[in-house]
Formats: sequence, structure tokens, C-alpha cells
Amino acid sequence: MSDSPLDVDAVLWSAEQSERDGRPLLVLLHGYGADERDLFGLVPYLPAEFAVAAVRAPLTPPFPAPGYSWYPIEGLESRDTAHVTAAAVRLIEWTDAAASAHRTIGLLGFSQGAAVSLQAMRLDPHRFAFAVNLSGYVTPGDLPRDAELAEVRPPVFWGRGTNDDVIPDFLVTHTTEWLPSRVDLSGRVYPGLTHSVSEQELADVRVFLEKQLERPGRDVSA
Repeated sequence: MSDSPLDVDAVLWSAEQSERDGRPLLVLLHGYGADERDLFGLVPYLPAEFAVAAVRAPLTPPFPAPGYSWYPIEGLESRDTAHVTAAAVRLIEWTDAAASAHRTIGLLGFSQGAAVSLQAMRLDPHRFAFAVNLSGYVTPGDLPRDAELAEVRPPVFWGRGTNDDVIPDFLVTHTTEWLPSRVDLSGRVYPGLTHSVSEQELADVRVFLEKQLERPGRDVSA
């Protein structure tokens, strides 16, 4: 087990357990300095067929930053991509314990949460049916199952804004070059959008999620 596991008591669920077992699960992963409540407000904009779980990142950023983080971004430590991998392992461990009642698991992350989502998909290509990457990126460096991911080619939606000055250009370039050969990529660049989510992007995400529910072999009954 990795250190600092996800707090199961902090998870926000869109439905009681009796109403969500067997439904496709969508896991929400917030960004740096936020918490599980941040993305949970998106639930009304998402397809109702999904049971939604908003999880809390396990780390506390240095004062005075609020909320929680998936991995450190301060100083030289942030350059170690192993921290992103460790966060992804924590997510996988949580799905082992908490998401076993769901036949299908998808991920939706913002910024840090998006990076962790993609890293988790790389660590276990068959576990997650799809991922939504909002204002995030693919972590540089090779992982042992990257070639397997390229064979599976899970659907990934990537949305980002032209005015996003938070994600460094080299990470955007790396993600642009890395994703197309390894996943079934769709998405959009939104003119004028900063490091945030717009109504148009949410509408596009909903269309993407509805398509995942329609994929062959998916039982989407609620």
C-alpha cells in the first residue's frame, strides 16, 4: 500500500449505495488547492446514468494554499514524476476497495486531477474505460504498460483554453505529441478560456460521456 491513502469518508457520492451499485461509475479528481466539493458541482451537467464519486486528494499544500493536492508542485520536488505515479497508485487502490460494485469506471480530472487520471490509465490500461482531461497533461517519462495502453486505445477527451497560463507550454506540447498515438483522442481548444472550465466545454464533455454510455458491451441501465 502507498502512503496517505484516499480518505473514503471524504468521498462525495451522487447517490446512495443502494441506488448506484451496478451503474457505470465516474470518478471526479479535483485540481491543486481544491477539494472533493469543487467538481461535485458538475454532477447536474453530467449524464444521469453515471454514479458519480468525487474524491479528495491525500496531501495538504504548504500554507497559505487552501484545500488539498495530489502531488507537490513546490521547488525541485515537483520535478520528480514519481509523485504523480504515487498519486495514481492511490487512486487505483481506492478503486480496488470502493468501486468494485461498478462494471465500468471512467475518470474526469481537472489540472492535477487530470494528470493523475491519465497516469492511472497508463498504470492499468484495462481498469478505466475512459478519461476526461480538463486543463491537464500527460506526465513525461515512460511507464512499463504504455505499449499496452497503445493497444487498448481507451477514449480520452482533452479540453484546454488558449489563455491557460498555468500549465507550462512544454507539457502541453508533450501531451499533444503523446496522446494521439496511444488513446482514442477527442477534444477541443477553447479560445479565450483560462485555467478553468466553460459552459461550452461542459457541453462537449457531456456529449463525450454520452458516447461512452453507447459503446458496445456497455450496460447503462440505472
